Amino acid sequence: MKPPSSTGFALFGAALVAISYGLARFAFGLFVPPIRAELELTPYVIGIIGALPLISFLLATLVAPFTADHLGARNTAMLSGAFGVGGLALISQASGALSLGVGVFACGICTGLMMPALTAAMQALVKRSLHGRVSSVMNAGTSIGVVVAVPTVLFLAGAWRFAYLSFAVLAGIGVIAAWLFLPSVSRIMPANAAPPPPINELPWPRLSRLSLFAFVMGFVSSAYWIFAPDLVVTLGGLPPGATGWLWLAVGIAGLGGAVVADLADRNNPPITHALMLVMLSASLALLAASPGQSVLAVFSALVFGLAYMSLTGLYLMTGIRLLPGRLSMGPVLPFMAVSLGQATGSPVVGLLVNKFGYADAFAMFSALGILVAILSPFYPRQLDHEPEEEVEEETGLQAAYDYQLQDEAGEPLEPVPLELVADEAENPEPNQ
Repeated sequence: MKPPSSTGFALFGAALVAISYGLARFAFGLFVPPIRAELELTPYVIGIIGALPLISFLLATLVAPFTADHLGARNTAMLSGAFGVGGLALISQASGALSLGVGVFACGICTGLMMPALTAAMQALVKRSLHGRVSSVMNAGTSIGVVVAVPTVLFLAGAWRFAYLSFAVLAGIGVIAAWLFLPSVSRIMPANAAPPPPINELPWPRLSRLSLFAFVMGFVSSAYWIFAPDLVVTLGGLPPGATGWLWLAVGIAGLGGAVVADLADRNNPPITHALMLVMLSASLALLAASPGQSVLAVFSALVFGLAYMSLTGLYLMTGIRLLPGRLSMGPVLPFMAVSLGQATGSPVVGLLVNKFGYADAFAMFSALGILVAILSPFYPRQLDHEPEEEVEEETGLQAAYDYQLQDEAGEPLEPVPLELVADEAENPEPNQ
């Protein structure tokens, strides 16, 4: 079958991301109120279960580059989808904490494998000059998936088993589509590209600061992703079906995150990071202060969605910039830090909710986010340049991708015609 065009691949990738990220991972918080009520789970147990897909995401992300290189884009995406189908189906039939935990753990593996598979396919199918645009569209798939999950709550309140069974069917369709449309090859590294710098020459201080900021953002955001719907139902007294409006607002606002992140990279990343982290923290405080006010709750979700997706987009670009030549690690390193923060924060917020209640727990997480936002001047700005060099660095997501592959002089590698890339993909030379 003829491979999709760049636009078609971007939309197809967004659909697979919508399933693997939006439905398999982030939709869980939307269904916490009915799941917790039916299975009689405490907030602390829900916090532990909420951390499991984040842990499995980390484990899958560690092996995903190796998997994509050796199995190829198509097989890796199909493996990801298979875990998604199994995990979503198991959640739909969960009878207790154990089966629910196994299901969400499998969903985390699905999430961790999907983006590296799509990145590998993008290297083979899409012109290098379009990588930034295609990546932005695919990243928006997370918000699309969150929005897709909303009608099941708005119109099928309490029918979480049917909702997850429907998600499993969508994941199965995604597996078939990946088999039909994705190339079997792994990513292609041009023979004339300069080798990546040795491990000991990487900008570790900047990478460490990026990872710490991403970790804290993930830690703080875990309260909203896992417990926001339960908060408005338990503390605010809103009906379970009303929580769908929260995720609808998160998804819609999140679509603007890619634009904000790109503008941030073009202007002042530290200032934008501070602003977005304060906004994210304020959304937690606003929800905790007025959980029974549906309009304010939806507004807090709009603020959270925009801030969260903007920050993840900014971390993505910074990671790519700081790791030139490492196509596998640049995009995923900051996301691993975010997920580790969420995996750590989820049981902590569950424990705090058990001990102090929702309002105080959310207030504590909000205060932590604002405190770290004050430290944003330490956010890594760009690659190392000598002070006397007056280098005006190109900015934006596409520029970050352009500098991923460099020649021996450190300049962006001239893109080769896509036809040659495809031919090289089908007939790779040894030791390339």
